[in-house]
Amino acid sequence: MRNWILRVVLIAIAYPSNGNAQSKDDLVGTWKLVSATDMTDKGEVRDAYGPHPTGFITYTADGRMMAIITNEGRKPLSVPDPVSAPTEERAEAFATLVAYAGTYKVIGDKVIHHVEAAWIQDLVNMDLVRSIVKLEGNRVTLRTTPFSRGGVHIVQEDLVWERMKQATAGQ
Repeated sequence: MRNWILRVVLIAIAYPSNGNAQSKDDLVGTWKLVSATDMTDKGEVRDAYGPHPTGFITYTADGRMMAIITNEGRKPLSVPDPVSAPTEERAEAFATLVAYAGTYKVIGDKVIHHVEAAWIQDLVNMDLVRSIVKLEGNRVTLRTTPFSRGGVHIVQEDLVWERMKQATAGQ
């Protein structure tokens, strides 16, 4: 445990957030996921959701947010009813999805997502802190705090998002 904490501290020093204050207005809009990489506590870098995940995050001017990410290569269920689909298929569908919604606020170089609904009930009423590592033009890189996925300690997850163009009526 001590080594894991030391690695987290060393990575935080090696990869600090940009220290630039952001405003909520900088994030307003819908963003499409470009890439997502994890760094494990052993220093391994890997694709978090496969090389080509699908994801969207929306920030509204009134402080609401929604995020969804799906792994690359998800398989459809063998039946159209998700409740009666085989247990293994439902488990796989659940394990290859991240989805939550709630409110957000920007404080300095952090965006804090307050979860009100999620694919995992344990996240409801939690604050998920994301560092704004880089925000240039229509690209933003967000970094998560340490967590575990599949029994592996992830010390950082970098999510690169690209702002989508505003849709016009009728599209």
